[in-house]
This record gives sequence, structure tokens and C-alpha cells, in this order.
Amino acid sequence: MSASILLVDDHPIVRAGLRSVIEARGFTVVGEASTGEEAVALASSLHPDVVLCDLRLGAGMDGVDTTAQLRRMPTPPAVVILTTFDHDAQIIRAIEAGAAGYLLKDVDNDTIVAAISDAAAGALVLTPGGDSRIIAALRAPRVTLTDRERDVLMLVDEGAANKEIASRLFISESTVKTHVVHLLEKLGVASRAAAASEARRLGLL
Repeated sequence: MSASILLVDDHPIVRAGLRSVIEARGFTVVGEASTGEEAVALASSLHPDVVLCDLRLGAGMDGVDTTAQLRRMPTPPAVVILTTFDHDAQIIRAIEAGAAGYLLKDVDNDTIVAAISDAAAGALVLTPGGDSRIIAALRAPRVTLTDRERDVLMLVDEGAANKEIASRLFISESTVKTHVVHLLEKLGVASRAAAASEARRLGLL
């Protein structure tokens, strides 16, 4: 099926390569954006059927935030995340935000073209070999943190000691210790360094 496409990537050479592949297969690229904010503005005026969006877009909105805003439009486009980062947590965040799915940037041209057609038709698009893993991750229990736990975790990730965290968050040192204990329990780890590492793996940082 024919579909109109908006390309969103902060690297011009990537957009040029995608445009060449897509237009050679008979699709129409109606616009290109280098930021999430630009993508939302262009989509509002161009009304593409499908948006191919990078997960990381530099400063400003990332691919997840961009997807969420695009999907809130009166006539939302299908959004396919294109990424070099095969991180389940980030991909799941994008799908939860409304993305039709994701592709790794090392897939072949035929896969990209097929994904555009599938997304335009309302189908879920997953990079080859990623379907069972992502579905399993979606079914797994999710780690949820309170706002204060997240604040403490961010400072733990910076290497701050409990005394410094207490000072920066205007809470007692004993309260910090309690939050750290809860973080270790929720993340299933035994050390502060492991907590930060696991939080990154899960997309919590």
C-alpha cells in the first residue's frame, strides 16, 4: 500500500539514506525533522501516514516523548521507532507511548519497506528476532519508583554519598538510607553501583 512518510532523525545522512530507500520503493517522503519538536509541528501540517522516528534525538524531546505527542493528535500517524539501541526498557516505553513498533537501524531495506506498509495498515512492527523478547518483557513485572526514590537514585548514580543526597534534597540522612534500602530491594541488587546499573538497564535513568 502507498503511504506518506515523515522522517525524524538528528543525523542528516541517516535521513538521506532512508529517503533514498523509501522513495525508490514508491512511497512519498513528505518531510524531514531533526528534533521531536520539529516532528510534531510538521506532522500537524503534513499529516503523514507513518513517522519513522529515532529513539535518541539529542537535546529536547526524545523518541518516546515525540511518539506520545504524535499519538495524541486528532488523526495520529503510525510511529515506527528506528534505533541503534537495542534496549528493551526504552523500546517498551516507546510502545507504551503508542508506537507501532521498532526496527534496529541495521535491518535490510526490504524490512524497512515492509515495516512501513505494516504500520500504515495498523499492524505491530518488531525488528526481526525481537518479538518474543519484547513480548516477554512486556509481561514481566515492572519496577515502579516513587518520585523521591527516583530523585535519590539519580544522585546515587552521580556518586553522591548519603550526607550529600540529604543536603541536596533537604531530607534527613536516615530518610536517604531508607530510600536506598527500598531501591536495592525493588531493583533486586546488593549495592549502590549495581542499583544504578540495573536502573539504566531498565530505562529508569
